[in-house]
Amino acid sequence: MIFLNPSGAPELGCSECGCRWYDRLTNSCYECGQIVSEEDIAEYQAALELFYEERGIKP
Repeated sequence: MIFLNPSGAPELGCSECGCRWYDRLTNSCYECGQIVSEEDIAEYQAALELFYEERGIKP
């Protein structure tokens, strides 16, 4: 799940419980333990690239 933070930047949220916090070592949600899927990561990366493009930011 992707949502926008107050500044308009996309953030990745857990598709299972909606939590925004992930353990990057295990690639899983801190709240429910759901593993982040490759599709979710790709969708987030695309949203982030669009955010950068719209604002003229070079990552």
